[in-house]
Amino acid sequence: MKKKLYITAIAVMGFVVLGNSQAQNPECMTNLSIYTEHVKVKNYDAAYTPWKMVYDNCPTLNWANILYGERILKDKLKKSTGADRTANINALLELYDNRAKYFPAKTDVAETIIDKVLLKYDEKMISDEEIYSQLDKAFTEDKKNFKNPKALYLYFSSLVDLNSEGKKELEEVFLNYDNVTEKIEEENEKLTDVINKLLPKEDAGTLTSKEKKQLKSYSSYSEVYGKIAESIDGKLGALANCENLIPLYEKNFEAKKNDITWVKRAVGRMFSKECTEDPLFKKLFEAQLALEPSASAYMYGGTLKINSGDKAGAIEDFNKALELETDSKKKSNIAYKIATSYRRSSKSTARNYAQKAINANPSNGKAYLLIASLYAGSANQCGSTPFEKRAIYWKAEDMASKAGRVDPSLRGRANQAAASYRAKAPSKTDIFNSGMAGKTISFSCWVGGSVKVPNL
Repeated sequence: MKKKLYITAIAVMGFVVLGNSQAQNPECMTNLSIYTEHVKVKNYDAAYTPWKMVYDNCPTLNWANILYGERILKDKLKKSTGADRTANINALLELYDNRAKYFPAKTDVAETIIDKVLLKYDEKMISDEEIYSQLDKAFTEDKKNFKNPKALYLYFSSLVDLNSEGKKELEEVFLNYDNVTEKIEEENEKLTDVINKLLPKEDAGTLTSKEKKQLKSYSSYSEVYGKIAESIDGKLGALANCENLIPLYEKNFEAKKNDITWVKRAVGRMFSKECTEDPLFKKLFEAQLALEPSASAYMYGGTLKINSGDKAGAIEDFNKALELETDSKKKSNIAYKIATSYRRSSKSTARNYAQKAINANPSNGKAYLLIASLYAGSANQCGSTPFEKRAIYWKAEDMASKAGRVDPSLRGRANQAAASYRAKAPSKTDIFNSGMAGKTISFSCWVGGSVKVPNL
């Protein structure tokens, strides 16, 4: 998030003490006061002339020259066409450069590059090559501050397009995908950590007004990251299938087998794309085990044992993986991946591991979604009447809704899933005809527990 978003007020009068002669220029100080007042009421046309005077003659006088100057120029750009529009684009690009020049302490490398790339992209005046090269520079030199969701998508999307044109290798696409998705996950984790500290207070009705705004803002940002992540996955599409992954990793295995980062990413992607029955998966697993006998390596070993029919050995390896991992979020991710391994063969085991994932990290919305799908997939086994069988969908809906609440980045998927389950549950007419309104239905199948039928 840009530093400028945290600026809550601009010094309008001459009480700001500045360490340069510009503060002694009465004309600049007067025009600073005039244009800031105009900007406050969004009268950008009136603000332009006094702002331009200060910007040209006293550029370092006040951060408002940049913060408000951007708003003024964007307004002019929106209203202009032809040559005037081109001039305003160039003026805005120059302002981004001057922001770094005049206020380096308030400006990040990534911020400047991203703002310029996005402006050119919106104005259709930049190629995929330039988008990728510039954003790659920003990501490489200032990854910490590369947080803009749209820029993250363009960074990856432009590379995929270059690959489709034969200008970039598929391996670079996968490397970029890993880097970008890890960055999105990293930023979203920061958001969900705060969100899940605030949710109990929201339930208790004790949120302060400041906390309410924070919860709303963080949830919104998390949701945006989720949409971008889905778009990135969609852009990758069929490129990341077993048919592409296996020959690529086979080709690079000998050269990369001692690179732990490459090995872990390769085996992780083959696992997520269910390429685990190919002999290469075992080779990659063994390479990881030799380089780093970590918790995730035991998880992959357990997967191999499942494939060979050694269920007892698989459970032993899976539990060993969870015992070894001390980081709660990594433990949660491992438990979730184990759960996905069982979602077809044993729903109850899958739920147990999904619950372990939630216990380790309450923000793991994917685990809630998995449990919801397990419940929904058991409708025919739970209940003795059609009404009771369909009642399981209320339980699935509840779990799906929790997923979107604890991790707003999943809200789109969670809402869609919840709506689907709700549509399959008994209707109001069904409830009325059954006479079950307000009653509790218990499940004797593996799901267990109960659900209360909604009152009419």
